[in-house]
Amino acid sequence: MGNGEWIMENKQSCQLSTVSGQLLYGFHTVDYGIVYCERKSMEIAVHPDCTVVVKAPAGSGISLIEKKISKRARWILQQQNYFRQFTPKTPPRCYVNGETHLYLGKQYRLKIAQGDENSVKLSRGFFHISLREEPNPESVKKVLHKWYAAKASLQFNESMERCWPRFSRFSFPMPAIAIKRMRKRWGSLSDKGMVTLNPELVKAPKVCIDYVVIHELCHLKFPDHGSEFYKLLDTVLPGWEKVKHKLELGMV
Repeated sequence: MGNGEWIMENKQSCQLSTVSGQLLYGFHTVDYGIVYCERKSMEIAVHPDCTVVVKAPAGSGISLIEKKISKRARWILQQQNYFRQFTPKTPPRCYVNGETHLYLGKQYRLKIAQGDENSVKLSRGFFHISLREEPNPESVKKVLHKWYAAKASLQFNESMERCWPRFSRFSFPMPAIAIKRMRKRWGSLSDKGMVTLNPELVKAPKVCIDYVVIHELCHLKFPDHGSEFYKLLDTVLPGWEKVKHKLELGMV
């Protein structure tokens, strides 16, 4: 059963409750919401935005639900920390001369000047930015973001072409790629099988872009982060932990 089918099935048999609560676990507070379903067992899900949703049999008492959350609290916190690793960490920029910006894992300094056209060129460690109007941070930001968007489309599609052959044994069609700014994620997989990538990811090395793409492609087979998901990830990208760590450090 595909991820989209699973979600539609549960929408038909579950009803979102107005009940929400908090549970103290050590020095941490776990916020949660409850969805009552026609089911026999209880399930806890941690979503990419770090929200916690408990799917409980209709009529389940709060005390029973909180007992289940308490038993799974350590796992919940681990999952939330896992998702937070995809939060883009690049600090705010001022878009002024001499400021460093990343592209494919390398740092380049801005060299801004007024010229005959709006353009961005990479050369000898610099972003050479030319603007028709008198340069200001906002206009520099606009031109540079447009350049990044074009490069992101190119690099992300090349990454998909590199990574997809590792999944050829499955019957899935190769997903399309969408580019969208996301506050808390580097990438995501939609219910319809589309891979969405954050344009900020183009600032990371190619190996890190491939890691995020492969991570999302693994979700075509296993929508959650269970043991089978990690077995597949280990198979298609041995040593992925080191690449993930490189992404985390490189984008600080």
